[in-house]
Amino acid sequence: MKIKKYFLMIAFVAVSTIALLYGVSPRWFAQTFLNVPEMPLDFAHILRAVMGLYLALGLFWLFSAFSDKYRNAAVLTTVVFAGGLVTGRLVSLFADGQPSTILLVYIALELGLVPIGLWVFRLPE
Repeated sequence: MKIKKYFLMIAFVAVSTIALLYGVSPRWFAQTFLNVPEMPLDFAHILRAVMGLYLALGLFWLFSAFSDKYRNAAVLTTVVFAGGLVTGRLVSLFADGQPSTILLVYIALELGLVPIGLWVFRLPE
């Protein structure tokens, strides 16, 4: 089945795109999508660190798309990754209130990715 391979390739493209949006120009991202006029240096540092984490996982997923040995583990990490993000975002939604529109879109995407990832994980090789 090539579904797992394509799933991981799509996950790589998606997470890499988001990572580069966060990290290449954190100030532009914060001003454009989060309506933050001035961004502290520490916030830029955090966004670039998140970029590095996302790119590292994305590269693992891309590598695993072409490696039978790691493919299932990689698919499972997409579920853990999305599940962890959406859990934190939902806690923040209820504790802090409604975030920017782009972050609501992320909640929807991550929430949808968990069951899809579990379905892909359970598929036979």
